[in-house]
Amino acid sequence: IVRALREAGLSIPITIDTTRREVAAAALDAGADAVNDVSAGRDDPGMFDLVARRGAGIILMHRLTDPSRDRFSDRYDTPPAYRDVVGEVREFLSQRVREALSAGIRPDSICIDPGLGFGKSVEQNMELIRRTDELATIGLPILSALSRKSFVGRVSLERDSHPSERLLGTVGLSVVHVMAGAAIVRVHDVRPHVEALRPVTFFLSAASNHNTNSLSRPGDGHGVSG
Repeated sequence: IVRALREAGLSIPITIDTTRREVAAAALDAGADAVNDVSAGRDDPGMFDLVARRGAGIILMHRLTDPSRDRFSDRYDTPPAYRDVVGEVREFLSQRVREALSAGIRPDSICIDPGLGFGKSVEQNMELIRRTDELATIGLPILSALSRKSFVGRVSLERDSHPSERLLGTVGLSVVHVMAGAAIVRVHDVRPHVEALRPVTFFLSAASNHNTNSLSRPGDGHGVSG
């Protein structure tokens, strides 16, 4: 599929979702640009070396346990145990970033993912979104991958729901997450998100330009120009 997309002339970045070095290598050979590793390089010790040698990108995600042993966010009898979910996710991702850098992966080739829906309760997922600015202190782009997940339905519909019912909740939380600092959104329903996020990015860009311009004063001899 990756090779066919490239042969068809698709030039935008392609990621391969895998924790296995052999799968990643085959996809990169076929034209993929980056690896989305939900184990953050822990399942296969050779993943970081492969990504470094190929000059590829990598997404590092936090998860509490292997997905095969996990549950949906709104189905826990007892919430997953964290002292502070944001602090622990931040420390884990910081440590994995350090490992990736030590392996030779370039800083501008790394993206971090808090792993919404992976080993977190509904409330813990919402806390991670609310405190995105604390994860942003790692200094790398943050991926928002909340599309159609169970906690979205529980928050927006206040009941158990089918993934197909979660579009409006997904769009709403994606907007919130981008406003909070997420840089990339990974979604099932592309067009509604493009339409919803265009004004958000316009607003954020305008606000950034305003703040930058306010740092410069005519005649003061220093400052940042917009």
